[in-house]
Amino acid sequence: MTEQPVTPEQFRDVMRGLGPWLPDTSDAPPVALAVSGGSDSLAMAWLASHWRRHLLALVVDHGLREESAREAEIARQTLEGFGITTCVLQLTDLQAGPGIAKRARDARYEALIAACRKAGCVDLLVAHQEDDQAETVVMRQRRGEGLGLAGMARITELADIRLVRPLLGVSRMALRATLRRAGVNWCEDPSNANRKAERVRVRQNLTEQARTEAIGLSRKIAIRRMQQAGESAAWLAATGCLPFPGWVALGEILPSFSTLAALIRTIGARPYAPSRASVEAAIAANRPVTLAGIRLLRARPLPGLEEEWLMVREEAAMEAALPARDGVCWDRRFTLRAGAIPSDLFVAAAGWGLPRSLRRGWPAVACATLPALWREGRRVCVPHLGVCEEESLKNVTFDLVPPVPVTVTTRWD
Repeated sequence: MTEQPVTPEQFRDVMRGLGPWLPDTSDAPPVALAVSGGSDSLAMAWLASHWRRHLLALVVDHGLREESAREAEIARQTLEGFGITTCVLQLTDLQAGPGIAKRARDARYEALIAACRKAGCVDLLVAHQEDDQAETVVMRQRRGEGLGLAGMARITELADIRLVRPLLGVSRMALRATLRRAGVNWCEDPSNANRKAERVRVRQNLTEQARTEAIGLSRKIAIRRMQQAGESAAWLAATGCLPFPGWVALGEILPSFSTLAALIRTIGARPYAPSRASVEAAIAANRPVTLAGIRLLRARPLPGLEEEWLMVREEAAMEAALPARDGVCWDRRFTLRAGAIPSDLFVAAAGWGLPRSLRRGWPAVACATLPALWREGRRVCVPHLGVCEEESLKNVTFDLVPPVPVTVTTRWD
């Protein structure tokens, strides 16, 4: 790794390889930047300001420290000094305590992605760099992860947002050198020195040799992951795998570990695949099982077909009822498209009790997991089955938009 400053020309070269990008014009959505005010994200923002004009910086204020609002304001002023339109996103529901790092990370991404959708952004740049990558690989190696040792991808395509990490080949010191050359100050988050956090301990103890070995391992495993993704796509295309809204018929024989794990991640509405051990155990057992938010069971997917393996959402893992409004995402998979809708409706699972004549031949266990509209404990609309008791709800639909599709396009190179 070099500690030389990154030039705008070098950054532009990297971005050309991470496209395609929307036109850099005012009538197209901007490219979004996740900025904390720290050195990594400010360096990314400064470089991005020399790459294109139409940008939107998103600064998340977790509200966990008294200084956070002031730091967010300093970051906003710095970014607008770069000529970047900036929006501060304030989180109000976080409470310090066990698991705060994960809860804060999840809340941050939820706020960032919601802001991207509101602004129409399809690309979100995040400032993970090469030291972050090495730390991630070491932590995953200690947990005995397999393909997770590929670390973070340069591009991860979520349901409707691309997460782009242009700095994975750049060291932390190089980014700080970039800011020093540009005359830009940054804020240091004291939590980055708190040894209660695993990442901080790894960072402080990581030798140069271990860092180099971790990056090399990451690249090796990334190649394997991309190969397996291609194999999964080929299996899905070549077999009789039948996709349904939120569940899938897999055929007579369960697929390989990588394909089954990818399907579990999607049907179970999780950003990450389940552990290798749990998936391999399910394949070896070859019997119905519940894991990672899904159920594997044997049933007929449609009348006239033989019994085969089905994967459906686990009912107990589904999200509770939500107030129905246009654009709300229920169970992290189904987005309601309704326009104007009565305020007394809720979105929840369709549940059991749907007559066979209304289920389109689908198994009751699968239909129970479909999204439905409810009013005062009465199911009034199940759009995927064409069930609707009220004329005003005839045009209501649910788009299936899982956090990660089965054959997600992910680039590590």
